[in-house]
Amino acid sequence: MSELTPDEIRRRRLARLAGNASSSSQSDGSPSLSQASGASSQASDSQSTMSRTNSTPPSSLNVDPITPESQRSLDMDSECSEKNSQSQMDVDSGIETMEVDDSDMKFEIKRRRDTSIGSEATVEQVTEAVGRVCLVSWKEETQDAVYIPELADCEAEDDCKEMINQSLMEMLLKIRDCPENPVLKIRPNFSYAVSPKKPGSSPRSVGTMMSPDMQPKREFSAKYQPENCKEVEMISYLMDCYDRAGLEERLAPKRASVPPLSLMLSSARHQCVCHTAIVLQGGLTTPRSVGGNSLLLSYLLSHNLPRGFLPELVQTTCDDRDTFRRVFIPVLQGLNRHIHGMSLDSEDYRDPLSVLSELCEIKSGNSRPICGLAVELVNWIPVTLTKATGMELEKLSWLGPFLGLSVFAEDNTKVVEKFFSGHQLSADSTKLIHQSLQHGMGYARAELFKILHTILVNGQSRDLALSYIAKALERNAKKSQIQVDERYVAGDGFMLNLLSVLQQLSVKITLDKVDTYYPFHPNSRVGIKSETRLKALPQHAEKWIKELSKETPPWQDPKFPTECFFLTLHCHHLSIIPAVRRYQRRLRAIRDLNRMVEDLENTESQWSQFPHAARNKEMLKKWKSQVQRLQKSKLCADAAILDESLLRHCLNFYSGVSTYILKVADPQNMGQTLPLPKNVPMPFGALPDFYLEDIADYLLFVIQFSPDVLNDPCMTQIIHMLIVMVCNNEYIGNPYLTAKLVEVVFVMNPSVQRRTGSLNEQFLLHPLALKHLVPALMKFYTEIETTGASNEFYDKFSIRYHLSIIFKTMWQTPQHQLNMIEEADNGKQFVKFVNMLMNDTTFLLDESLDCLKRIHEIQEAMQNMEEWERQPKVGQGSAGGVRGQCLNYYSVQH
Repeated sequence: MSELTPDEIRRRRLARLAGNASSSSQSDGSPSLSQASGASSQASDSQSTMSRTNSTPPSSLNVDPITPESQRSLDMDSECSEKNSQSQMDVDSGIETMEVDDSDMKFEIKRRRDTSIGSEATVEQVTEAVGRVCLVSWKEETQDAVYIPELADCEAEDDCKEMINQSLMEMLLKIRDCPENPVLKIRPNFSYAVSPKKPGSSPRSVGTMMSPDMQPKREFSAKYQPENCKEVEMISYLMDCYDRAGLEERLAPKRASVPPLSLMLSSARHQCVCHTAIVLQGGLTTPRSVGGNSLLLSYLLSHNLPRGFLPELVQTTCDDRDTFRRVFIPVLQGLNRHIHGMSLDSEDYRDPLSVLSELCEIKSGNSRPICGLAVELVNWIPVTLTKATGMELEKLSWLGPFLGLSVFAEDNTKVVEKFFSGHQLSADSTKLIHQSLQHGMGYARAELFKILHTILVNGQSRDLALSYIAKALERNAKKSQIQVDERYVAGDGFMLNLLSVLQQLSVKITLDKVDTYYPFHPNSRVGIKSETRLKALPQHAEKWIKELSKETPPWQDPKFPTECFFLTLHCHHLSIIPAVRRYQRRLRAIRDLNRMVEDLENTESQWSQFPHAARNKEMLKKWKSQVQRLQKSKLCADAAILDESLLRHCLNFYSGVSTYILKVADPQNMGQTLPLPKNVPMPFGALPDFYLEDIADYLLFVIQFSPDVLNDPCMTQIIHMLIVMVCNNEYIGNPYLTAKLVEVVFVMNPSVQRRTGSLNEQFLLHPLALKHLVPALMKFYTEIETTGASNEFYDKFSIRYHLSIIFKTMWQTPQHQLNMIEEADNGKQFVKFVNMLMNDTTFLLDESLDCLKRIHEIQEAMQNMEEWERQPKVGQGSAGGVRGQCLNYYSVQH
């Protein structure tokens, strides 16, 4: 191809443009995009209604003016392109051809080409792009745009920003005032590049085309249909304009990447966002209340917003505090209303959670505006109204319904009705249901973690977020009691979800960043005044804390790692531990009811002829119904409490708590050498005893119901702590707490739980256990003779039974066997130990002989069946007779 001078290129291009102008009204084509949808959900508070004369958005929402630059042309003429095998590039994602048979001629449909590679847009091209983006025309009436002749003045003034502003405002006012949406009357005008399929013929461009699948669409989910109102039509139009601005960039990427077209498109998107904020506040119609529904919510829940629209809306409005509140408070409260009452029986909860997570992650500079707005809501920490403080926080706080998603039957019956309403469920089907529910809980907890994490990361909202967590624990403090009125506290689902979030927040916290004196800090978010202590009396502990405050306090200013660690520790005490106790009580209730039903059915032949037969039948029916309800409740609880992921997270955290306990008890050696110092450190003795007791309760539950969870490396630290505390029981003031630690060692025995053999071996073969465990257990065997309780005489037998099984297992280990022999020769406790052992053996032997005598008397009485049948039953007669005593005895033994 011969070289052409710049003047020749410019002359040929002007000649081509002049020729095309006579045959086509638009050289670049105008992709018309008509789509306006309605939307459901409602919006924010008010702004004044705007008139046509005052149609400019507020100054805070304005965009910078666009300064057109000089035009540079590097395009080559189409004739020259044909002669030299097409030297121009097609930047617009390729050429799409389609043949149309029309008698003698086939036509070819091509997408618009970007012939402006490396060139800036002219003023005419920029104004034509404004018309395409806003769907307006000011020169003549067309089918693919709304004719607004008033815009001709803006074109004459060459102010692109004002042209966009006037175009959008005129269109919004037409949508508001016309009975029928004028945008819906526009028909997509697909222009074609038509050329006869003949060799050597040059195509005559008559227009451009846009594929229908490139049209902006506002499709709504059936669950979140928009409200049928003018504001929704306006918002849909503005979002379509926002989409069309992006479409202009994709169709002409080179030209749209440099001014003036790039500035025009940026201004168009910004003004679409600004006008949307005005419409959401009711600025063009009726002012909307902050407490009302948001028109934006249907778009958010249907996930049909244009890409980049939501972040720009947040970043544009957050500088004007009043506008930001009016736009987004209704959104946040609407999400709260949507999630309220939802359960894991369906996937409806996913949309509000994902939308809230997306909103919270939007940043403006170094802050997250939505996070700051959320903690300012009046219902972030609601004022208490009744004695049901815990339940109020779950139901009335803004974050409560999100954390309240639960599979427990007591929290929401929808899960029971959907998954466990069948008569019989096989083990495989139950397992699949549990996996499905646990997967749903995992998703919900992951989203909740993202939400709370972003709120805590944001400096503006961190303190109030920690205050919310602390209030949730404070108002549910009664959940740690043995007998709890469930009407006054939050559900187990709420507490376990909060626990899961806190566990994930504390995963990366190392103990060297935790202030061990934080529980005694005057500004501590966790309260321990009413708790019993490990060694010290509560009044002594409080006196010690006051003395510390007078001198130079040893504690540091509370930092997030410290507060998060202790909040998580106390949350375990109020969530997983009460849930475990309730689960075990439910199992006992099912077992007792089944036994009562079985006994009543077995004796039906005896009471069926008596007057109280109808009452017994009614009781039988009632008990069977209760058993069915409890069984379904148990199946739901299995999915929540026996979730292996949750149990493993608890185990990992309790491993860190074990390290913390050892650090406080022995700051210098961390329990690596025994015995510990004789004087118990006050920072350890003043700690709440549930710090240690909860670990024992958790281990007892997991060993019984899910022992495989304990096959984890973090058990090493827990075993170390158990050995140190058992071998130094003088550090624990409550002997029943030491007995519970001994019970943990007992249930780890393979004779009790076959699946914990390796764990028991790890415990017994620990270097500290091999050296110190035998004398410590013998000492405890003698000390448990007196516990201070009224039933100490009977309690000691259960505790000593556990110790006897442990001794029996230890005797099989050569090292422990040698320690026992050495203790018998030189130990100080062995004489007392043997004395107590002989006393217990004598007492139990006497009881056994008495039982044998009673059994013999019963066997003799049963030989005479007639006399035996005449014996009174249980509860009949003054003494009940031999038969009644026998039945009583066997019922107790059973």
